[in-house]
Amino acid sequence: MKIERTVFFISDGTGTTAGALGQLLAHFPQTHFTQVRLPFTDSVEKIEDAKQRFLMAKAGDGMRPVVIMSLGNIEHRALLKAADAYFIDLFNTFIDPLGLELAQEPLTGKGIAHGVMGENYHERMEAINFTLTHDDGMTNAGFEEAQVILIGVSRCGKTPTSIYLAMQFGVKAANYPLIPEDFERGTLPEVLYKHIDKIYGLTIKADRLHNVRSERRPNSVYASLENCKKEIATAENLMRKNNIPWADSTSRSIEELSAIILQKMRQPEK
Repeated sequence: MKIERTVFFISDGTGTTAGALGQLLAHFPQTHFTQVRLPFTDSVEKIEDAKQRFLMAKAGDGMRPVVIMSLGNIEHRALLKAADAYFIDLFNTFIDPLGLELAQEPLTGKGIAHGVMGENYHERMEAINFTLTHDDGMTNAGFEEAQVILIGVSRCGKTPTSIYLAMQFGVKAANYPLIPEDFERGTLPEVLYKHIDKIYGLTIKADRLHNVRSERRPNSVYASLENCKKEIATAENLMRKNNIPWADSTSRSIEELSAIILQKMRQPEK
């Protein structure tokens, strides 16, 4: 039986920074976490409201809540910490010690992280627009702008991985499906050869692909296990013949796939 525990993500801004740490909770599978987000906690009244929520959570769980907080206002931080909770303070843990190391006073206003990102924010928006425009081979125009082009059989995970790369890292990622015409011809589409150094392949186990395709088009040749095996083998042969690196998406998350692709992208040219 899992332990019940409430986690609060509290910020004086949108809470994106504090919320990102929520992924760490996956390291504790024996606990079921109820996640509560309290963005824009930027007044004494909102701090007091949060403290009342802590009391209610403790009464319900029988244990004090965990609070992951990103509050720039020192007084608000101190006021919140008067409550009975386990606090992970991003400023005390990361920002303040870094300020001491750099001998600089850190900025503490709300929304600083987004302000510091500046151009990076706009770069991500451009990357997202590019990726959506170049999804599933919709257009070949602008491939010279792509930072990576994902290829693979239909339904192997190209689209979600491309979108994640764009949203999280500002990478202009196009994706291009390998189709029966490519397999019959035995070569990659001509347009891809011009950008071979940008290409990264995704593959997938046949039984997994069969299950995914069957949800979309059950009892079709497209979804049959035999066809899935044939397409995957041919696609891998094409990638192998053209020295294209690839990763298996069967049991990997888009975060893992993205990390593998980014690592390949950042390798120095030989």
